[in-house]
Amino acid sequence: MTKLYIVIPCYNEEAVLLETAARLREKMHTLISEDIISNDSRIILVDDGSSDGTWGLIKKIHYSDKLFSGCKLSRNQGHQNALLAGLDCARGKCDAVISMDADLQDDIEVIDEFVKKYEEGNEVVYGVRSSRKNDSFFKSKTAKLFYKIMELMGAEIVSNHADYRLLGSRALEGLFEFNEVNLFLRGIVPLVGYKSAKVYYERKERFAGESKYPLKKMISFALDGITSFSIKPIKLITSLGVIFVLVCGIMLLYSLISYFTGHSVSGWASLITSIWLLGGLQLLAIGIIGEYIGKVFLETKKRPRYIIEELLDDSVNENQ
Repeated sequence: MTKLYIVIPCYNEEAVLLETAARLREKMHTLISEDIISNDSRIILVDDGSSDGTWGLIKKIHYSDKLFSGCKLSRNQGHQNALLAGLDCARGKCDAVISMDADLQDDIEVIDEFVKKYEEGNEVVYGVRSSRKNDSFFKSKTAKLFYKIMELMGAEIVSNHADYRLLGSRALEGLFEFNEVNLFLRGIVPLVGYKSAKVYYERKERFAGESKYPLKKMISFALDGITSFSIKPIKLITSLGVIFVLVCGIMLLYSLISYFTGHSVSGWASLITSIWLLGGLQLLAIGIIGEYIGKVFLETKKRPRYIIEELLDDSVNENQ
């Protein structure tokens, strides 16, 4: 039987955490009783520096049921780093690990299918949304645009897949061979390789609490994904530069012809428009290049991606 760990990053999830734990407890016990997973499977709840009572609830859940382990980060490190910390805690302790969100939007009823796909020889199993009918019009369209842009940029990314996935032990070890600080796991996991499969599911509405990805964070996340996996934006700047040099050459030729034919007219509007256009393009180019330089700066520092402040894990305690 498969020894399965489930990793759940939690940031200010006080409103939903008890319900999440109750539903997962029932699901795990069902899987264990049906001999789908082993009885030493576990759930790791990772507190990503929450400012509410999330860690207190995690401790309460752990002490009342040893099915749950807890991991508290020293400060808020962001969803991707919190997820990686949980995966690190699971590494070497299980046959496979499933990552999912704490808000009960990921359908836990398809965990059986994840395990089945893994036992068929797939080291990576992606949870893919079958539709976006629960999303707002704006979120649905921007999500499709994001995946389309990522494809155009050459990134290997699975459309309509977030962070609901299964990694076998080999794929998990392979993931930790990637040492970059700027994490974008949706792009990194396909680079690990190994045989993969997909499980389709219907994403539900959030049970309680508020989304941890407002528009500002969504834009930042998208920019991180693009700049972490493609240099095409920089190549685009070069192409734009060449185009505008050609346009300037044509305009210069046109101006000379107008001057010598006596049709030259001073054009304030066209002059101002040109200045603003070229100035804006220069600032945009500097900004894109600066984004890449900033990432190089962060990578060269080699700062830790997360620091674990406290760990509630019976397997660790027994070895101490």
